[in-house]
Amino acid sequence: MLRAVGALGLLPLLVAAGGDACRLCTPTESADTIVAQHEIPISIDITTQLNFSRAALSGAGGGEIEVDPENNNRRVAGMVDLGGSSLAGSAVVRGVPGRLVRIDLPSVIRMTSSTGGSIEISGLHTNLVRAPQLDSTGRLSFSFGGKLLVRGSVVGTFRGRIPITAQYE
Repeated sequence: MLRAVGALGLLPLLVAAGGDACRLCTPTESADTIVAQHEIPISIDITTQLNFSRAALSGAGGGEIEVDPENNNRRVAGMVDLGGSSLAGSAVVRGVPGRLVRIDLPSVIRMTSSTGGSIEISGLHTNLVRAPQLDSTGRLSFSFGGKLLVRGSVVGTFRGRIPITAQYE
């Protein structure tokens, strides 16, 4: 479940108050240009799914796997690494060129298997700069990673959805 939320609510009031010309626009921007730009909805597409690969518990105490979005490195603790490729997730946000955006990730994601086991992903973070901004084509690409936590003895293939929200600042 991926959502994109645009902040368009105040724009019609600001343009209507100014008549044909927008009082808040720079001299080279008309109200029509501003309205047209703000009609571009923000969207987000996941281009690579976050994948922690395969591991087995080495004891009953659980363990963790962490994937770093900066360099795609994986760290395994309390588990036996069974190989395979782990991947940081990646996404592309599209919208109004030059606009600042805010990307929100959930703090915890619970995942279950068909056998009833439960694990969680926590500490989700991105490789974004402090104030992310769409480029001149209206795109912003980023990677995300986090920590998979296994508590106790659980078995199965676990899948889950990470709801990522993007909105204009």
